[in-house]
Amino acid sequence: MSEQDSVAVVRRAYEDFKGGDITGILNSLTEEVDWRLPEIEGVPFSGARRGRESVGGFFTQLADSQETVSFEPREFVAQGDKVVALGTYRWRVKQTGREYGGDWAHVFTVRDGKIAGFHEYMDSAAAVAAYA
Repeated sequence: MSEQDSVAVVRRAYEDFKGGDITGILNSLTEEVDWRLPEIEGVPFSGARRGRESVGGFFTQLADSQETVSFEPREFVAQGDKVVALGTYRWRVKQTGREYGGDWAHVFTVRDGKIAGFHEYMDSAAAVAAYA
């Protein structure tokens, strides 16, 4: 699989997310996907998950706890089986009404046309403040 094919897999997953097609995202994952966000105190969807079913739970917790104000992947860099996506987002926490956001980096591992790994880097302090 070429690096550009890997970028296409990641772009498709983002389009599914923006369109609310969580089943589409889950179908783009390997069965044993390794899904990692920072551990953030008070943020229910933070931390690591393993497996497609567990990632489905992540998306449920995400939707239950916050709503998207904006979400824009802006740049994609691919090398080997890795795709790095750089972008910006803004979220509104349902329980507090507070917003947070900023720049982010997502590192994907793509194998055989499926996402095998995801690691998010973001401003966790902003999330803590919005959920407090």
